[in-house]
Order: sequence, then C-alpha cells, then structure tokens
Amino acid sequence: MTASRAPLTRDGLRVKIIVQRVRLAGAEYRVIRPAGPLKNGALYQAGHPYDLLVDRTDGRRIGTLMLLAARSPRSLIHLPMRATAPEPWFGRGDEQPLDLVLVHRAVQLRPSRWKRLRERIAAGSAPRELRTARLPETDLRDGSEGDGAAPAARFASQGTDRLRRHLHAETLLLTGSTAAFRTAARQVFAVTKDGPPAAASSLYINGGCNYHVCRSLDDWRDLGPRDGEPFHVEYAPSWTR
Repeated sequence: MTASRAPLTRDGLRVKIIVQRVRLAGAEYRVIRPAGPLKNGALYQAGHPYDLLVDRTDGRRIGTLMLLAARSPRSLIHLPMRATAPEPWFGRGDEQPLDLVLVHRAVQLRPSRWKRLRERIAAGSAPRELRTARLPETDLRDGSEGDGAAPAARFASQGTDRLRRHLHAETLLLTGSTAAFRTAARQVFAVTKDGPPAAASSLYINGGCNYHVCRSLDDWRDLGPRDGEPFHVEYAPSWTR
C-alpha cells in the first residue's frame, strides 16, 4: 500500500507533507501542506454552510491531516483546495471555492495575518522540507469512527472544543483543540468508509438519497454565534485522475 492511496498501514497512518518555516511580525510559523495536490477534495461556501466534497483517497488524506493538526499545537496545516478541479456534480452556480487551514488553538494565529503568511510560503525563495508524517492508528480509533451514535451523544465530548471558523482571503481557517480536530477527522474518515462502491459511481446523483453519504463536523443545533456556519462533509466519486 502507498501513503497516497491508503494512509492506514501496518505502522498506523501516514501522509507525505512539505514543511516550511516563515517569519511574520516578529513570530515564526511552521506551515505544513500535503506534498502532492489534492485531486478529489474540494471545499465550497454555498450560501451559508461550508461543504467539503471528498472521494476515498483524498478524504483519507484530509482526515489524516486533521489528526496531524491535533498533534501539532505549534503548526498551521494548509490545504490549497482552490487549485482542485471543480467537482462536476456540485454545480448550483453560487459556490465559492476555498482553501482550508487547520490551526491548533495553541498557535493563536490572527486570521488577518493569513494572507501575508500565504504570500511568504508561496515565494520561490522559501525553503521546503519533504517529510512523511506518521500517526498512531489509535488517534482515529478513539471515540469510534462512524459508530452511528446519535448526534447529541456523538458531539457531547466536544463541549467547548468545537472548531471555530474564520473566513479570510478566500480561506476557511478552522481553529480548535486536539479533541476537536480528532472528532472532525473521524467524521471525514466515516464518509470515506461509508461512501458508495465504485459500481454505483455511474449512478451517482449529488444530494440523491440512494447514494448520499455525509457527516457534519458539528451538531448544527448546538452552534452558537461564535461557532460560525455549519461544516458539511460529503462523499463524491473521484472526478479527476
């Protein structure tokens, strides 16, 4: 098995990453992004909710990066998802593609600084280090992936550890604790696990009841004014190769 197709291996979860260190306003930031582009992982703002569409491969990569965010209280994890080819079944016409940044709350990043940070890491002179991140499988198993629990029970352990949303410079910044990112990762992995088989792909209808598999990163009924809009994760068959 390879890290790109199936990050769950005998050694646990793994994902290839690029690590960069940049300075801004007297502080140094460690920025992590996937080593290869996401082909079938796209984030849209459509009306009020945020919609993350994933196939199995990139959904597992994104879920693994969320677990990495949980273990990286001094790092930002940047997923440049605006570069992903548009998902063809999501064509209502009012979607805005967004990048995604995962920020452990220990970093205390001001969202307004993100645009300048992005410019620094995109500069050709910024050094880049290629690594393979390895995480224990127990990070995913704790709390049971896709256990079908009722929403109230599934999110009760989150308490005040919900992921906060900040939209800035065409980027959704999710900020939260270790527990919040692990809870989110389990929902993403559940979507990749429960998505329809390849044989159903030709019959796939976005939002159709027969093949619709989705999860929410929160119980929307518990969202407060500081929590932001609902974040919806939906399975979609691979749309690029």
